[in-house]
Amino acid sequence: MKSIPMLAALATLSLAVPAHANPPSSASTPGAAPTAPATKYTLDTPIETLVADPRARTVLDTDLPGLTSHPQFESFKGMSLTTLSTFAPDKLTPDRLAKVKTELASLN
Repeated sequence: MKSIPMLAALATLSLAVPAHANPPSSASTPGAAPTAPATKYTLDTPIETLVADPRARTVLDTDLPGLTSHPQFESFKGMSLTTLSTFAPDKLTPDRLAKVKTELASLN
């Protein structure tokens, strides 16, 4: 049967490609328009991700004092500020969130 050696050869070839290999981005394709870099942090970034970056944590501690030291922090740290604002609209007002959004965007 010729199909078994062919399958073995194909299996070997597929193992030769690194799992982390990425296709070329459009930025490296000749003639492609450059894309703007994505904002690293947004109001939809999980709070625990923001807190892991000292610069972003400073923004949170300055603009939303008490957030990172809140007794329930472990319960909501996986949420984004957008999601959390639905539970505390009086604390996470649109004005406060707009300020945080602007400052987080400036970190990039």
